[in-house]
Amino acid sequence: MAEWDLRKLRILRTLRERGTVTATAEALHMTPSAVSQQLSNLAAQLGVPLLEAQGRRVRLTDAARLVLAHTEPVFEQLERADAALTAYAHGEAGEVRVGAFPTAVPALVVPAVRALRATHPQVTVRVREAEAAEAYDLLAAGDVDLALSLAAEAPSAADPRFTHVPLLADPLDVALPPDHPLASAPGLTLTDLAAESWIFGGSGPWSDITRRACEAAGFSPHQGHSASGWTAILAMVEAGMGVALVPRTAAGRRAGVVLRELGAGRPVRHVVAAVRRGAADAPATARVLEALRHAAAPALGDRARSGPRC
Repeated sequence: MAEWDLRKLRILRTLRERGTVTATAEALHMTPSAVSQQLSNLAAQLGVPLLEAQGRRVRLTDAARLVLAHTEPVFEQLERADAALTAYAHGEAGEVRVGAFPTAVPALVVPAVRALRATHPQVTVRVREAEAAEAYDLLAAGDVDLALSLAAEAPSAADPRFTHVPLLADPLDVALPPDHPLASAPGLTLTDLAAESWIFGGSGPWSDITRRACEAAGFSPHQGHSASGWTAILAMVEAGMGVALVPRTAAGRRAGVVLRELGAGRPVRHVVAAVRRGAADAPATARVLEALRHAAAPALGDRARSGPRC
């Protein structure tokens, strides 16, 4: 098989466009003798004559024109590759794998993906739903490029493996059945609900968050029922089986449940993004982080008024 030297083929292509060896040399910032030598070497590599004398000038042979006809698609594809690499280098293209806990997917990831489709359609986001702690295991293993989790579930900021990016202070509202005596009470606080039956998971982050929030308000919550999914929790609240803390960004609101904003010192859960240390400046990853920040922006104003860190 012949040896195809792209640099020499470019010289041949330029000669076809410029017409003379001298003009080709000027265009490529070479000497005329270097152009002639490179084309002689290319002819030897391909095993066919590429130039023939025409008076004091040279012209391309039929073999040279055949070679260029077949290499034009190669040059075109290389131009496409060059454009794609340039887009990638500027964060206009690339794939970013995101691991996110369940409520972060509809609240943050989906709006970010929609925004990126409009502004950077060649940036592809692949989403993997994972519980907050699991997202870090996936990140450390290289299975995702970016993890969304709760700050309470994140490794220490001193962990040398990761860089953390605060995204959101998500207020916790209290879910009450519509006929609850406090459903419309002004200035509702967690302390007002100390005697209630609470619905939260038996273990895991939401159990910890509920317990910490209530303890910060001065009481230990009585767990009347155990559930971890918001559909089940809100269904039980609607049925009058108890009350629950619900993050404002949680999906699955129900018409039969009253969600009340708590007063001063209300609890929040802090949502953070994390990447492997050194990866935050990767162009496509930086685009996704920027989109996530914009998706979180409407709730960032709550940070200044936030209560206990959950």
